[in-house]
Amino acid sequence: MAFIQCTLAALVLHVACGSYLAHRAAAYHGGVGAYHHGGYQGYEAAPSYDYAAYPAYSSASSYQADYPSYSKPVDYYSPPKYSFNYGVKDYHTGDVKDQWEERDGDVVKGEYSLVEPDGTTRKVTYTADDHNGFNAVVHKSGTAHHPTTVAHAPVYHHAYRR
Repeated sequence: MAFIQCTLAALVLHVACGSYLAHRAAAYHGGVGAYHHGGYQGYEAAPSYDYAAYPAYSSASSYQADYPSYSKPVDYYSPPKYSFNYGVKDYHTGDVKDQWEERDGDVVKGEYSLVEPDGTTRKVTYTADDHNGFNAVVHKSGTAHHPTTVAHAPVYHHAYRR
């Protein structure tokens, strides 16, 4: 604890003395007198004191950024419009599906279809707008094929004799 107190006292002393040490001490420039034999010697020049110059005050320069000018303004409130479609047909893995969708303003229309694991095809046609909300019509086509499991008869082994 004493070490911490001594360290803090030394730090405070260093900071307090730092303001005195930041400026140069006054320099004494006195003329050097010369001794002559006989006659009038005169007076030496008065001593002059030289102090360190303080930094001059300068206000911050005013900076004005140049804003870029654009030739064509961007209209952020234009109605959205897009259209896309995609499809996958991988019969090896059974991944068969496709979809399309288009949007014009606040009206969205689309359709997607996929092959279910039981072999049937599900086709969904949908629309969405502000007046009617989201509406979907689902059609299922094809017949479901459920694989039958085959139960094997148990195999009996002869017991070992000792």
